[in-house]
Amino acid sequence: MVILKTASAIKKMREAGRLSALALQVGGEAVVPGITTAEIDRIIHDFIVKQGATPSFLNLYGFPASACISVNDELIHGIPGNRVIKEGDIVSIDVGACLDGYHGDNAATFVAGETSEEAMKLLDVTKQSLYKGIEMATVGHRVGDISNAVQTYCEDRGYSVVREFVGHGVGRSVHEDPEVPNFGAAGHGPRLVNGMVIAIEPMINAGTRFVSTDSNGWTVRTKDGKLCAHFEHTIAITEDGPIILTDPN
Repeated sequence: MVILKTASAIKKMREAGRLSALALQVGGEAVVPGITTAEIDRIIHDFIVKQGATPSFLNLYGFPASACISVNDELIHGIPGNRVIKEGDIVSIDVGACLDGYHGDNAATFVAGETSEEAMKLLDVTKQSLYKGIEMATVGHRVGDISNAVQTYCEDRGYSVVREFVGHGVGRSVHEDPEVPNFGAAGHGPRLVNGMVIAIEPMINAGTRFVSTDSNGWTVRTKDGKLCAHFEHTIAITEDGPIILTDPN
């Protein structure tokens, strides 16, 4: 069931989203060669807690950290640990914060130092596909219009769209209805209406679309070992157009 948000709820979600965006920004600034993924997670955790909020992901479904930190061929749900970030690594951080009963949820892929032209192109296409999806997040469109915009933009540029994981509604729970796939047919799926809040999150592979989950039950990586990227914003659907709630400004 899709839970529509009142103007008051969206105002609270703006604050939760802004805090989530700042936490992501702080984590991204920490992505430098020599740091461990656990250290990045600690920096993010401490920032969220100091703002009087709660890390949305900590213990969510049993996840043991405050942020998902995934490196190179790891797509999502990477568990922070003693892995040392190296020059040229690309690091996807997915983080949310809960404030006043509402969650924000956002993600981005960052570069440690200098990386390859191939990696930079992947990051640019994935990020741009997110904004192509956001452009379609207007009252009267359908979820499939968002999905198709993301898929078309990426596939036209030679990239693959992951099917097993999708975007979702956000609110008092991190994950709500509806599902928001990054693939599909325009004109299909639930209709977008005023008061919906959704997370649009392209998960894009440089190689084939296929992924697998590690033995830890969490870390998802590309089956062919090629690079992948992940960008996400929480968006409110309003009569005045989409509002990016996970905006740090």
